[in-house]
Amino acid sequence: MAVPRNALKKWVKVREFALGLPGAAEPRGGAAHRYRPWGETVTKGDKKVFVILGVSDGSHPIGVTVKLSDAEAHAHALTSPAAEPAGYGLGKADRVRVPRAEKGSPAADLLCDWVEESCRTLAPKRLIAEPDAR
Repeated sequence: MAVPRNALKKWVKVREFALGLPGAAEPRGGAAHRYRPWGETVTKGDKKVFVILGVSDGSHPIGVTVKLSDAEAHAHALTSPAAEPAGYGLGKADRVRVPRAEKGSPAADLLCDWVEESCRTLAPKRLIAEPDAR
């Protein structure tokens, strides 16, 4: 399954944005499996995964999963084409999976806004204070 070029561009932009947030990192090494049990790219702040970026190799539909505790943002995300509560029981905890290859899928800037909200929701307060100070 080929990944549409514009969806891959969004994936790269959202990934770079997520990694630019304070304390953000992609798990590496032996501990990575604990954070990536399904082989998906994830970004965590401190020890909590705040965005699941899926895979970019075309083996699964490309999408982004974020935690949106704000009711308005959560509802807005669910109006995106093919968006749904996240799988593996994560949807019960306000996580939403938004496909990026669907026609009419959100722009990368909106996805980045949702990634930032997810990070702010899950990250320790000391990490949140850093971008607010800028």
